[in-house]
Order: sequence, then C-alpha cells, then structure tokens
Amino acid sequence: MSVCNVKKAIVLLYLGKAELIEAYYGKQVHSVSMVMPFPSIVRLSVYIHIPYKKIILSRKNILRRDGHRCQYCGRTDVSLTVDHIIPKAKLGEDTWENLVTACVECNNKKGNRTPDDAHMKLLRRPMKPNHVTFIRHFVGTIDERWKPYLFMN
Repeated sequence: MSVCNVKKAIVLLYLGKAELIEAYYGKQVHSVSMVMPFPSIVRLSVYIHIPYKKIILSRKNILRRDGHRCQYCGRTDVSLTVDHIIPKAKLGEDTWENLVTACVECNNKKGNRTPDDAHMKLLRRPMKPNHVTFIRHFVGTIDERWKPYLFMN
C-alpha cells in the first residue's frame, strides 16, 4: 500500500499497469484523444513485493508521531524537544518506546529522572509508528473513500 500523486496514477492506468477502483466525482483528465476519470484509488494489476521501508527514528519523526504535542502537559504552542523517558544516564536507549516529545519546561522539570520519580504522567504510551500513520501525515487530509483501504473504519 502506498500513496502516489494523480499524475503517477494516470500513467499507471494508461499503461495498463493498474485498474481504477475509485475516482473523484465530476473530475476528469482530458487529453487530445481521450478522457479519463480523475483517480482516487488504483490497484496494481500485478503484485510486486516491495518490503516496507523502515520508519527512521529521528527527531522529526518523533515529533510527527506525537502530533507536535508535549506528552506530559499536552501543549502545542511552545518549543518542543525530545525527551528520554528512562534517561540515558540510567541506561535509557534511543528507541521509539523510550523517546517522547516534551516542551522545554516539562523536560527541565523532569530532568534526569523517570516520569514516576518526577511525579509526571505521560499522556500516552509511546510506540513504534506504522506506515499508515505516516501516510496520513504525508497526505494531510484523508479522503473518506480511502478509509476502508487504510484500515481506518
């Protein structure tokens, strides 16, 4: 499963490498010799196994996973940092499950302690994101017709 732009989808349809599943109502693409519905969902005719790319652990992706929201106080209107739940000094690792977005104030308040030691509670438990999460961020708004295909019912 992947997201591509309309131009790529039209080329795949034109070459017979994909079939149209859903189209945008009332929109069409015109060429000199043909008219084609504006594709929303296409399916490849021949399955080509391409392993999913691993989502790279980076500051940008931690912020994206956490919705640019401090995971301690919930604020979004301040400078954000990445916090180790179990501090590196206490052998905390750089993993999806040990890194969260935190505002500077909460990060300083927590300091070199665990959230329990600092009497702070996480809004939600961090976990490794899946590719659908990042498709949502890449695309922005999700077309209602895509939801059954993205397992978002």
